[in-house]
Amino acid sequence: MSASYLTEPLLRFAHEGLHENPKSGIARYGPLSYSSARMSVHPDQVRVGLIGTAETAEACARWLQMISRGVPGDARNPEFPGFEASRGFYSELRFSPNWNELLTQTEVSQVLAISGQRARFEALEMLLDEKLRLLSDRDSAPQYVIVGLPDEIVQRCRVANYTDKTIGRVHRDLRRAIKSTAMKYRMPTQLLSQGTIDGRDTTPLARIAWNFCTGLYFKAGGTPWGPEGLPAGTCYVGVGFYKPLGDATNTMQASLVQAFDEHGEGLVLRGHDFEWDPAKQGSRSPHLTHNQAGELIEKVLTRYTAEMKQSPRRVVIHKTSRYWPEERSGFQAALEARVDSFDLLALERQSNVRLLTTATYPPLRGTRFSVGDIDFVYTTGFVASLGEYHGVHVPSPIRVADHVHQDTPRENLLREVLTLTKMNWNWAGFGMKLPITLRFSELVGDVLREVPPDREPLPQFKYYV
Repeated sequence: MSASYLTEPLLRFAHEGLHENPKSGIARYGPLSYSSARMSVHPDQVRVGLIGTAETAEACARWLQMISRGVPGDARNPEFPGFEASRGFYSELRFSPNWNELLTQTEVSQVLAISGQRARFEALEMLLDEKLRLLSDRDSAPQYVIVGLPDEIVQRCRVANYTDKTIGRVHRDLRRAIKSTAMKYRMPTQLLSQGTIDGRDTTPLARIAWNFCTGLYFKAGGTPWGPEGLPAGTCYVGVGFYKPLGDATNTMQASLVQAFDEHGEGLVLRGHDFEWDPAKQGSRSPHLTHNQAGELIEKVLTRYTAEMKQSPRRVVIHKTSRYWPEERSGFQAALEARVDSFDLLALERQSNVRLLTTATYPPLRGTRFSVGDIDFVYTTGFVASLGEYHGVHVPSPIRVADHVHQDTPRENLLREVLTLTKMNWNWAGFGMKLPITLRFSELVGDVLREVPPDREPLPQFKYYV
C-alpha cells in the first residue's frame, strides 16, 4: 500500500485570477467571462422572466432583488458579494411585466380540482407549456425564467405515479417535466420554492444566494470559472445510462454521453436505445456491445468536432461500471482510428475501504492511496486551506475500478478527476464526490426521461440543471 497527496486544483477567473475556491475567486476577481478575452459571452444584463401567480411572482422578484444586493456571511459561509453591474458577477438583473406570465386563480383552481394524480400533473404541465410558449414568442424574450409556484400546487403536482396501458408503471417528476418542456422553447429555467423565499428553508441565506446566482449566471450564458491545467486538446466523456418512462419496456435502456473540453465547456448527446435484460446478462449495470460502443464514440467525436470547431487529440472516458470485453474493444477500435491517445476509466462510489486518521478530522480531500494496482482518491474530505470539512458523514474515497489503455500516468488522471469535481456551474460548492462527467450523467438522464424519442434534446447543459 502507498499513499500520497494531490494538491488542490486551481480555477481561473476574470483578469487571469487564480484561486482554488469558486466563491473566493468570484469575490476577488469576478467570473471568468468578465474578461476582455471573453466579454462577448459575459451577460452584462439578464432579462429575468417569471411564471407564477401574481403573489408568488412578486415574491420571487422581491427575493431575487434582495439577494442581488449582497448577503452577509457567517463563520462557515462567506459573504455573497451580490449580482450587480459594479460587484459580484458584474451583471444587472432586469425585470419587466412583459417578461412575466401569470397563473390566474381560475387556472390554479382548475388544476387543483382535478382528482386523478396523472390528469392533475398533465394539466399543470400543459398550463406551464403554454406560459413558456407565450414567453418565447415575445419580441424580446427573457434570457432566464424563474418558475415560482404556490405551495399547494407543488405539493399536489410534485410527482405522478400511475400505470399506462402501453408503457406500464410510470413515475414522473415535476421539475424534470418543466426542464423538458422549457427545452422546446430554449428557455433556461429555475424552480424557486416559497419555502426558500419565506425562510422556511434553514440553509444559510449566503449559501443559497451563492448557489442560486452562480446557476443564474451560467444559464444566462456566462462562464463562472474555468479549470486550470487540464491538457489542451483533451475531450472528457462521461458515459451513462437511463431507463425511459415506464417499466413495461424494462429491457430497453438508452445511453447518453457528455463531452467536456479542457475549458470546462461541454455538450449533451443521446445515444441509441439498446436492449439490456439484467436476468439474462447477469448484471444490473448496462454494458454496450462492440458495435454500440464504437457507434457511440463516433457520434460524440463527430458532434464534438462540429460544436468545438476542432478534433480532440486525446479522449478520456469515464464510466461508473467496469468495461466488459466487447465494450472495451469497441471503444478502443473507434478511438484508435480517430485520436492520438486515450484512457478509459471506471470510477466507482464505494464505502468498504477508508483511511482512518489519528486526527480529529477526516482525511484530506486529494488524498490518493493504492492497494496493489487499485487506486483510491478522496474527492471529499477535510480542506486544509479552509480548515473545514463540509460533509455530514464520514467521507469515503472513490475507487478506480478499471483503467484501460493507460496512455496517461495514473497520477495525472487522478489530478484531472479532482479538477473535474470542481466544474459544476450550477453550484458554488468547493467540490463534488464525482467528476462533472459522471455527476451530470445522473442529472441529464433524469431530464431525458421526459424528452420524447422523436424530439432531439438540446446539447447545452444549462437546459438540464
